[in-house]
Amino acid sequence: MNNRINYLFIIIGGLVAFYAQAEEQQNQYILIGGIVLLMIGIYRLARTISSKNENEDNKNNDLNNE
Repeated sequence: MNNRINYLFIIIGGLVAFYAQAEEQQNQYILIGGIVLLMIGIYRLARTISSKNENEDNKNNDLNNE
């Protein structure tokens, strides 16, 4: 469920930022709001992805301890 919210933030933020850029008179507040939503979605999604190095370190430690 949380990943859906993250993807929703990314999509809505991207669309809002794109919409703000498409107008002749750019509303900077809408553009900033879209970028903030986009970045929040990306940050929340990246937090859930584990590091490849961390997994390799755990495997190496397990092998060394045996």
